[in-house]
Amino acid sequence: MLNAATSTLAKKPQATAVPVQVWKDPSCGCCKDWVTHLEKNGFAATTIDQGNSAARVRLGMPQRFGSCHTALVQGYVIEGHVPASDIRRLLKDRPDALGLAVPSMPLGSPGMDGPAYEGRRHPYQVLLILKDGSAQVFNSYS
Repeated sequence: MLNAATSTLAKKPQATAVPVQVWKDPSCGCCKDWVTHLEKNGFAATTIDQGNSAARVRLGMPQRFGSCHTALVQGYVIEGHVPASDIRRLLKDRPDALGLAVPSMPLGSPGMDGPAYEGRRHPYQVLLILKDGSAQVFNSYS
């Protein structure tokens, strides 16, 4: 027999994790940390540990925005250490764009913020990459 507490728990809707594919190098620690960041923020990551160069080219992300991992979520390309909150905003707003990028590997961005970095942070921008290859600032962090 179910008691009231159990019944309430059973009826509570579960949030569905957003699936995301991530191409990365199998030995990259910051990529693993970024995937963990996504999973803690409601994404269900499938990792492809074969590097990301071919995926970046196949998905159309210009090399100048390149970083150490490339992801695909609901048709959008995500390049580099993009915060989960910015991906959520992208999915909510649904702009006519290729996706988001954080070029390079800025300290303090998700995945580049662990104990090994001793709290160091660099300012960085999340770029909205348009389908023509141009970019606009989507968000800034300091």
